[in-house]
Amino acid sequence: MSNFPFLSVLTVAPLVGALVVAFLPRHRPELAKQVAFVWSLLVLALSVAMWVSFNAGGNRFQFRESYSWIPDWGVSFTFAADGIALVMLMLIAVLVPLVILASWHDAESSKRSVPVYFALLLVLECTMIGVFAAADVFLFYVFFEVMLVPMYFLIGSYGGHQRQYAAVKFFLYSLVGGLFMLAAVIGLWVVGGKTFDWQKLSEVDISTGTGRWLFLGFFLAFAIKAPFFPFHTWLPDAGGAAPAGAAALLVGVLDKVGTFGILRYCLPLFPEASRWFAPWALALGVIGIVYAALLAVGQNDLKRLVSYTSIAHFGFIGVGIFAFTTQAGTGAVLYMLNHGLATGLLFLVVGMLISRRGSSLISDFGGAGKLVPVLAGVLFFAGLASLALPGTAPFISEFLVLIGTFTVNKPVAIIATLGIILAAAYVLWMVQRTTQGTLNPTLTEVDGMRRDLNLREKVVVAPLIALIVLLGFFPKPVTDVINPAVQATMDDIGRTDPAPSVGTVQEAAK
Repeated sequence: MSNFPFLSVLTVAPLVGALVVAFLPRHRPELAKQVAFVWSLLVLALSVAMWVSFNAGGNRFQFRESYSWIPDWGVSFTFAADGIALVMLMLIAVLVPLVILASWHDAESSKRSVPVYFALLLVLECTMIGVFAAADVFLFYVFFEVMLVPMYFLIGSYGGHQRQYAAVKFFLYSLVGGLFMLAAVIGLWVVGGKTFDWQKLSEVDISTGTGRWLFLGFFLAFAIKAPFFPFHTWLPDAGGAAPAGAAALLVGVLDKVGTFGILRYCLPLFPEASRWFAPWALALGVIGIVYAALLAVGQNDLKRLVSYTSIAHFGFIGVGIFAFTTQAGTGAVLYMLNHGLATGLLFLVVGMLISRRGSSLISDFGGAGKLVPVLAGVLFFAGLASLALPGTAPFISEFLVLIGTFTVNKPVAIIATLGIILAAAYVLWMVQRTTQGTLNPTLTEVDGMRRDLNLREKVVVAPLIALIVLLGFFPKPVTDVINPAVQATMDDIGRTDPAPSVGTVQEAAK
């Protein structure tokens, strides 16, 4: 199976499914949903087969494929996956079928075409897989930009209040970041011997000044996409206006392209510049953790609150990346996965609450747990996972980031720890104001609030809960895949973990 063209098939398969779904009759919406769901399950099955075929102790990049595209420019359809990309591809494959199930009635409520909505989700899956699988810088850039299109229409056509404003803001921010990257991509092609192949570019010796400018072009694009402070303002608007399923993919996967891009392109291709810019990146990370957490505490809109929590979490990921230790780096990559699971679950559950109440305002709830106890319990669990409660998957990644950072930069680790305290504040306050306390009398007048989780919704949340608990107690299958890729990235930038002091060694021996 290691010779099977997994990555090209995985990239093309959702696009073929999208074309099939888009041309189904509009008067048969159930058929479109069923075809989209089954197609996403096929992608999941293929992804599982790829995971099983991956050799964690083998080559850094596996499943490599290359097909000529524009020979005169040195552009090719080159795909390859290391452990970091593989984990993100599995996250996509798991989330998309669950998002399709969770979004079963979203398109109908917007009064727009149901087949087009689910076709857009599959197109989005295609571009997300492509951007993580690309091993050609130009191909990566193409997927990076094309990925904006399906999400723009999902927000602008199927979103809620202020959807047009949010969609345009999302598109413009990402487009500006893409222009910075395009300039850097062209510059890299010129200094790199007129090739876009990642492997060849990683061996090019780039001068200090040129490397810093090129790093900055890539980093700005990725910082906007992630988003890092102060490039974050588009996310609360986009997350608040997007349908819950699209928002789960936006925050759970699309934003990870930013942090993935830093790990795949900024650090290995520009090692000197990465080290030079690291203090500034760490500063942005810790500011984002505290600033976004404080803003989350004051939110009255559920989806905007979850969006701000994600900005704080991306601060942790940024700190883990630029601490330049394997422990913090592994924690950052694991955080990318665990954040996708936990925040994806939180967004989907919040969407279920909003669809029942007809409002996303926290003040319109209160005591909802008395009417929908199972849904309230899942919301509470998702909130605890989001604040990284021990026993949940995000705790492992957050702990690794803080421990790995503390060994090299104690002030940054100590300030970042404040984010844990603030996370408890905004999550518990959200849960208390929505599902606990005195029952809001207006809730009893809403028919939707008398319906607890149905079978379809239980099927959506159960796998995510299981994965969050499983990885919270036994993350080894994932860390075994991640560790070699993180270690190779640290080697690329010439960083090694700090040696333990004599006293530490003696204490360990005792």
